[in-house]
Amino acid sequence: MRVHLRIARPVNDIQRSVAQYTAGLGLSQLGAFKDHEGFDGAMVGTAGMDYHLEFTLCRNHPQAPKTTPEDLLVFYIPEIDEWERACASMHGAGFTEVEPFNPYWAKSGRTFQDLDGYHVVLQRENWVNKEVTP
Repeated sequence: MRVHLRIARPVNDIQRSVAQYTAGLGLSQLGAFKDHEGFDGAMVGTAGMDYHLEFTLCRNHPQAPKTTPEDLLVFYIPEIDEWERACASMHGAGFTEVEPFNPYWAKSGRTFQDLDGYHVVLQRENWVNKEVTP
């Protein structure tokens, strides 16, 4: 079964979040909606990928972003030059570099915080799916 993953997050300012994530991660705005049953939203991602991010704002009952240090989006970027460019883009887009709560992420990556407090890790390695043994 093939599925598509949408990660939805409430934000304080949709356009600000779209601008930050498109500039920082090189994503594109894939769609948007206004006043859909009281919600505004925008989706960012890369066309053809099996995931995208959605930023939402409830007009009737605004929800403040509630994050934890372990609420992470992790992007695996194995090529050193590409990883360094991505880290520079994150700084240029207004992300703040922060110490990760879990020290594992500092070994081969860097952790960034967006303007709503959500964390993004740029991990300098390949993702390898390891089989789990009981």
